[in-house]
Amino acid sequence: MLRASFLYAGLIACIVALPGRAQPNASNSELYKQIEKVIDAPAYRHATWGILVVNAKTGETVYERNPETMFAPASVTKLFTCAAALIALGEDSTTKTKVFQNGKMVGDTLRGDLILVAAGDLTFGSRFKDGKTVFKDKDHTYANSGLGDSELTDTDPLYALNALAKQVKEAGINQIDGEILIDDRLFARTRGSGSGPDTISPIIINDNAVDILIEPSQKAGDPAKITTRPESGFYQVDALVTTGPAKSAPAIQLLPVSSNQIAIRGRVPEGGKPQVRIFPVEEPALFTRALFIEALRRNNVKATAPILRPVNTSFPAKDAYPSLTQIASFTSPPLKEAITVTLKVSHNLYASTLPCLMAASRGFTTAEAGLREERKILKELGVDINQVSFGGGAGGSPADFVTPRATIQLLQGMTKREEWETYKNALPVLGVDGTLAEAVSSSSPAHGKVFAKTGTLVWFDAANDRLFLKSKALAGSMTTKSGTPLLITLYVNNVPLPEGVGITREGKILGKLCEILHETVP
Repeated sequence: MLRASFLYAGLIACIVALPGRAQPNASNSELYKQIEKVIDAPAYRHATWGILVVNAKTGETVYERNPETMFAPASVTKLFTCAAALIALGEDSTTKTKVFQNGKMVGDTLRGDLILVAAGDLTFGSRFKDGKTVFKDKDHTYANSGLGDSELTDTDPLYALNALAKQVKEAGINQIDGEILIDDRLFARTRGSGSGPDTISPIIINDNAVDILIEPSQKAGDPAKITTRPESGFYQVDALVTTGPAKSAPAIQLLPVSSNQIAIRGRVPEGGKPQVRIFPVEEPALFTRALFIEALRRNNVKATAPILRPVNTSFPAKDAYPSLTQIASFTSPPLKEAITVTLKVSHNLYASTLPCLMAASRGFTTAEAGLREERKILKELGVDINQVSFGGGAGGSPADFVTPRATIQLLQGMTKREEWETYKNALPVLGVDGTLAEAVSSSSPAHGKVFAKTGTLVWFDAANDRLFLKSKALAGSMTTKSGTPLLITLYVNNVPLPEGVGITREGKILGKLCEILHETVP
């Protein structure tokens, strides 16, 4: 009998010590019970959870599951990217986009070229409203992804270009007989990861997208109203969209014809909400050039260069600009405002560009060099860099993997820095804004108590005609009902979604886990 008891106790000890399994004790058994009722549900039979929750003050572990296992973090990757960028570039740093005269003035005519030198301004005036950089919870860059009803900000995407054109006019230039050029040599062009525009360039206009707003008419069968933003002669839109029966589902097809031509087909329901779609810009420099020429002409500067493509693309040497006459400049908002947009709405384009800007700040030109600079910063923050792997800044690269432990180490490192408040306040707030706006109801006890970055990575399982949730993630800080500050990391990977089940289910589940932590942690 004694021997049997010993074997039983040994079995229990083995079970408790299994790698990756939570280890409850008398003080937290109810918390473990409630969490594991959620994460061990049948829906996650084939999935893997990675969770680490620690007391932000003491560092004591509150709950853990697979804390040393590598998980696809999806857009939680942006937590790492933005932390490194704030440190490398400075939260109050700005960029200055300058316009130079490369030629001689004859009267009020420039006999030569006007050159706009791109500086990597992420928003470049396109989100400027009443002195602030603004966003919508459902960003327009996700409009083609099917993740919800995207919205447009009430802003002028050409604000910066119009400001520059006005300065050119005020400088006494009434005509330009040479070229209008966009110098985008700050860093090498590359591709981003994630939904939305993915051409990464030092020049960004309206997030490198043409917005297409589709509004139903008042009568079924009539053509829908199509509006594009910004308007330009640079691209062509062939639209044939009708108004369908009330309460029918929108059905819109975008058919890219060329880099600046697109066809739109389909229908939108009578009485329905306006639908937003985007046409990603493949050639940001050419797009900006055309828009700048049009801005100059609107400001009564006769630019004779053709809009569609430059005749001459010869730039001066990079070190020659100090000897040229500067005609105009546009200063970006502080970096922290672009970081806020990046984290609140999970902006893939901005996040993918940040490593390039970090590289440029150190004299390099590639995103890969920027990621190596990020690695140095993460190590200084106390992150075990053997527990991270990044192929880009946004979270959609196949190489993006981190452990819950490394994520907590990042958060712990940032809490000790002066950038912490900026960083924390840039995160979505549970039930309030950004990608967490709809995760819980306004009556949730955790409403407004969680500041965290979300992550979602979905593939289409063609064999089974269903969605496969590669990753759903949440990481950040929260305050419990009792006032205890926590740092949290919640990952679930590899969830086959049954037919008819969308990705919002796991978002609600993560919200539920936050509620459990809020109510149960003493």
